[in-house]
Amino acid sequence: MSALSGPRAPKSGPGAARPAATMREVAALAGVSIKTVSRVVRGEAGVSPELTTRVTEAAAMLDYRHNLAASTLRGRGQKTAAIGLVLLDVANPFAAAVHRAVEDFAHGRGTLVFAVSSDEDPDRQREVLEALLSRRVDGLVVMPVGTDHRVLLHEQMRGTPVVFVDRAPESAEFDSVTADNREGARRAVEHLAAQGHRRIAYLGDLRTIQTAAHRCAGYVEGLARTGIPLDPSLIHTDLHSPEAAATAAESLLTRPDRPTAVFSAQNLITTALLRTIGKHHLNHDIALVSFDDLPLADLITPPLTAITQDPTRIGHAAAELLFARLDGDTSPPQHRVIPTQLIPRGSGEIPARGPDRR
Repeated sequence: MSALSGPRAPKSGPGAARPAATMREVAALAGVSIKTVSRVVRGEAGVSPELTTRVTEAAAMLDYRHNLAASTLRGRGQKTAAIGLVLLDVANPFAAAVHRAVEDFAHGRGTLVFAVSSDEDPDRQREVLEALLSRRVDGLVVMPVGTDHRVLLHEQMRGTPVVFVDRAPESAEFDSVTADNREGARRAVEHLAAQGHRRIAYLGDLRTIQTAAHRCAGYVEGLARTGIPLDPSLIHTDLHSPEAAATAAESLLTRPDRPTAVFSAQNLITTALLRTIGKHHLNHDIALVSFDDLPLADLITPPLTAITQDPTRIGHAAAELLFARLDGDTSPPQHRVIPTQLIPRGSGEIPARGPDRR
C-alpha cells in the first residue's frame, strides 16, 4: 500500500518535516513532461538516454521517491494506513513477539504492518527500508543495525516518524524502547553467585551489537558486585551463529577447570549450549541462566532459569510512541526502558560443589 505524497506531522529534533517532492516538480526541473518522468521512474523502455539522465538527476536533486501505487489511492487521503516494521529476523521468537504486539496495536488503529528482516546486515537494511519507504508507509519501527542512522534521520526530517526498538540510537533524535539489558545480566550473575558459584562463564553475541555489549557489561558488573575476580578465559563473545556458540560451549565444558556456572546472553546461544551440556551429561552439574526464554523452557531437564524480556510490552510501547507521532505529538524524543524479570526454574539454582563452594 502507498499514498500520495504530502506534508506530515512535524517531528522534534533537527529540521522540520518537509513535503515530499512531486512528479510534477521533477518534470519541471528536468524540462520534460510528467509522462516522461513516469516512464523513467517505472523503468519503461522508449525514453532516450539523454532524457533519462535529466530525469534521474532532477529526481536526485529534489530527493524524489517514486510512489509505487499512488494511482490506486488517489482520493483516499494523504496516509496509507500502513507502517513498516524492520526486525533482525522475523523467525526469532523475540522478534516474532514484538511483531505481534505492534501488529495488534496497529490493527486497533486500522493500520497494516509490513514486517521485514534485515538479517543484521546494513546493506539489506538499506534495501528493505527503501522498499518500505517507496510504498509510502506512514511510519517505521526499526530494530537498527550498526550505528549509521543517517537514512532514518533523513527520512524522519522528511516527516516519517521513526521509533527504534530493542536497541537505542547513539544520539537522541529518535524515540526508542529497550529492555534493561545491563541490569538483567547483572542480576543473572548475582543469582548464580548466590548459589555459591565463583567460576561463572559468559557466552555472548557480537560485541558490536548494542544489546550484547550491555549484557557483557552487566556480567562484569555482577562479578564485581559479588567480589568474584574477572577471568577473561571464561568470556566468549562474538558468537553469532549456532556453530560458533557450540564450539565455545565445547571448549568451556571440556577444559580441566571448567566453569561451574554459565550465563548465556542470547536465546539461540542458549540452545547450542544446552545441546552441548546434554551431550556431556552435565545437566545437573553446570548451573545455567539464560538471557531470554526458550519455548517449552519448563520441560527442559532441569527447567531453564531465565532473565526474560517482555517483547509484548516492548512492541506495544514502540507502537504507542509511533502512533502518538502520527497523531501530531511533537514533544522531545522519548526513551522507554522496560524491566526484565528473573524466572528461577531449576537450572540456575544448581549449587556449586567442591572447591568452588564458598
